[in-house]
Amino acid sequence: MPASISLSGLSWSTPDGTPLFTNIDLSFTAERTGLVGRNGVGKSTLLRLIAGELHPSAGQIRISGTIASTRQEALVRPDDTIADLFGARAALDLLNRAESGLANADELAAADWTLPARLEAALLRCGLDVGPQTPLQILSGGQRSRASLAALILADPDFMLLDEPTNNLDREGRKAVIELLRSWNGGAIIVSHDRELLEEMDAIVELTSLGATRYGGGYSAFREHKATEMEAARAALAHAEKTSVQTARRAQQATERKARKDGAGHRARSNGGQPKILMDAAKGRAEASGGSGVRLREARREAAEAALSAARERIEVLQPLRMDIPPTGLASGRTVLRLECVTGGYDPDQPIIRDLTLTMTGPVRGVIAGPNGSGKTTLLRLIIGEIAPQYGRVDLLVSHAVLDQHVTLLDPAMTLRDNFMRLNPASDTGIAQAALARFGFRAGDALRCAGDLSGGERLCAGLACTLGALPPPMLLILDEPTNHLDLEGLTALEAALATYDGAVLAISHDAAFIRSLAPDWTLRLPV
Repeated sequence: MPASISLSGLSWSTPDGTPLFTNIDLSFTAERTGLVGRNGVGKSTLLRLIAGELHPSAGQIRISGTIASTRQEALVRPDDTIADLFGARAALDLLNRAESGLANADELAAADWTLPARLEAALLRCGLDVGPQTPLQILSGGQRSRASLAALILADPDFMLLDEPTNNLDREGRKAVIELLRSWNGGAIIVSHDRELLEEMDAIVELTSLGATRYGGGYSAFREHKATEMEAARAALAHAEKTSVQTARRAQQATERKARKDGAGHRARSNGGQPKILMDAAKGRAEASGGSGVRLREARREAAEAALSAARERIEVLQPLRMDIPPTGLASGRTVLRLECVTGGYDPDQPIIRDLTLTMTGPVRGVIAGPNGSGKTTLLRLIIGEIAPQYGRVDLLVSHAVLDQHVTLLDPAMTLRDNFMRLNPASDTGIAQAALARFGFRAGDALRCAGDLSGGERLCAGLACTLGALPPPMLLILDEPTNHLDLEGLTALEAALATYDGAVLAISHDAAFIRSLAPDWTLRLPV
């Protein structure tokens, strides 16, 4: 029987009973499917439901074949090794005992002598030359992501479930993921906002508050479909608004006509020109007809309002997010940042940054590039003062904001509004609400707790708390800003940065984002 995954009437609610998605019907076969949608809509939750880590509130999940999954933010225990990630510690221990002559006959019969070679091949396929006893804690985020993919390859499932597999990966790592999926003969469901990766998909499934919709083809085809849908939704809204106005106008005209007829009838009765029995009969017919007309008009009004509400809801789902950044007033000749012969890092004996000199003047855009482990994030921490240089000098000369991919500037125990006011002490609740609304957190969303947000929602909130300030910072420092943003957020961020008149210093492996940023220079760090 061919491998497949079927979702029927699937629903899931948060622990407090809030529905996340309802009545989802989907099927997956041996093809590569990208799962996209706005941050917080439930994409990672859907993967966890399929993997059996969560149980649905309603509906069924039927799986034919085997599945294996990676988590976007897998927990690592202090003593975990590559072998633990692969679930191979016991099997490798058995082989070690067997080679030492300490295994009994039953254990020897159960030993998998091919495991070390298969494990090594899976790691090398993902660009990792490390042994099974390597502690995960010493690996970078990108190396750990590669190791997780290698564990999937070793498992050889019918379906791979991948949650943001290219996050934390350098260009070579991203290419490795793409090549893996190109050569994968089984099924794959991939939550991702990596536009280059999504272009490789056989189909895209978009999860929204209205349900799940499947589109054939990769990212470009998906965008074309969405543009067509947006045009149709705007036409439907315009028609619904016109119908609603016309229905209200006709109802008002009918009410006015009835009022005139009722007035004429009342005057006729007062004059006594006709027998009372005839007048009473006419009055009864008029009242019956009027009641029927009122019910018909009410039904038409309700239908028009329902159509208008549905059209507005559709627009609300499809309407692109906007991030509006006020001007900073940064002058073209003003020095923003200066590094003079800077050497530093976490290991005093082997500093990863050596004798670096750099100057940023005016609203320039700079990119720090290099493979995983080359010291990009270390350099940013030297710049913002989290690490003191061993030698040299760092001068950060203008107001600035730093957004790392985990948005550590937000206090997870505080609401977004309180976070904004903490980070911008001169603001009040009105300013905070308005700034958060410009970044998609309207009304009650501003009172959500930062710790309850998805990764992409946290980044949007971090942008709101920094770029929403008045005046905004003159230098924006971004560390992998696209890692957790949804496709809509990516587009909005790129559009906002295109009009931002301050300086930008960014680390990113996202080729599409870098093209959009149009950097004036790129600093490439060696391994």
